[in-house]
Amino acid sequence: MYTIPDRPRIRPGLAVSPDEASLSRFILWDQLRISHQPQPLSMIELELLKRMDGHHSPRDLQLAAMQALGGILIPVEEVTSLIQRLDEALYLDSPRFDDYLAGPIREPSCIGCYDADPNVLRQQMRHLFVQPGGPGLPSEPARENALRAALLPHMDYVRGNVTYAWGFKEVFEQTAASLFVIIATSHYSPHRFTLTRKHFKTPLGVVPTDQEFIDRLEKHYGDGLFDDLYCHFPEHSVELEVVVLQYLYENVKPIRIVPLVVGSFADCIESGDDPSDQSDIRRMVEALRRAETETPEPICYIISGDLAHIGPKFGDRASVGEPLLSHSEKQDRSLLHALESVDPQRYFRLIAAENDSRRICGLPPTWTLVEAIRPGRGRALHYGRYVHPEGYESVSFASVAFYR
Repeated sequence: MYTIPDRPRIRPGLAVSPDEASLSRFILWDQLRISHQPQPLSMIELELLKRMDGHHSPRDLQLAAMQALGGILIPVEEVTSLIQRLDEALYLDSPRFDDYLAGPIREPSCIGCYDADPNVLRQQMRHLFVQPGGPGLPSEPARENALRAALLPHMDYVRGNVTYAWGFKEVFEQTAASLFVIIATSHYSPHRFTLTRKHFKTPLGVVPTDQEFIDRLEKHYGDGLFDDLYCHFPEHSVELEVVVLQYLYENVKPIRIVPLVVGSFADCIESGDDPSDQSDIRRMVEALRRAETETPEPICYIISGDLAHIGPKFGDRASVGEPLLSHSEKQDRSLLHALESVDPQRYFRLIAAENDSRRICGLPPTWTLVEAIRPGRGRALHYGRYVHPEGYESVSFASVAFYR
């Protein structure tokens, strides 16, 4: 049984926005998507919230708010009620929040991108495969392991569309692995590499993480893989791959995952040095190789990364249109050719030559994995892109299969 903190402290990652339905009310919400319970706040409650810094008791908060509100004395019961409500919603830095962070399950953060109803979600997944332009549903699951890895998008399913299906159909039909190591773009962490031991929950159930592989990776890489306690909670780049894997295998066999997110290579771009010149990247490449050598079963690697991000949404002056789109596709095709040739150095040099001006978010996970496993050959399966109808943005992506 939790008791409310005697000196409440608001935790990191929160934001307050005006309530569109009322000029005198506000909404407290979680930018990290750890809590899925936005909290309405009155003007008085907002004044109390501002003073929850870990140094003030409920009585202190009551008196401080009275001064800020021109002598209005709030009953201390209202103060403690607010503290309790915030704590139960996981908005306070408290024992309740610490226990949640340490818990074994990572709750879904992308409901809305896909449906919360499992049956509706299954129909949504099926539609990726059978809609016009899709590859059709997979046939029999693979009995051999021709496939080493696949690059997949992590755009939302509506925009990523059939590109997901082309890649995952190849995964299902070309590898018999039950262990999927997901190397994904990190969008929220300043750290280069971040693992989590949490099992991933979606409306289709819970996929366990493979603790033994994580142990091997940590042993060979060293300290620092778990330093960021928050980054996996809001991250979509692993979750969106997990949902499709669950859909494909839920009536076939149990699967396990390893969720590793990879942060920016901006330092490599700025210096022009090959990523392998960075000691932490070099250690991760070696750790992945050695962990696989010590794993007594086949592994399928999923690279979760998109290609170009262009347009005013991402800081460009020009709206998206021709000839910019044609130029960007030509550059993307050069990147895919480098991957088909299994040449991560050329892939990196092409991006560095542009100073990553098209913001290839899949660079870190793609380079890391291809360099680590050095497959025999690659094959681009599908190329896609989303273009905003008014030219505000365009994001491109592809599915690429890597074979032995």
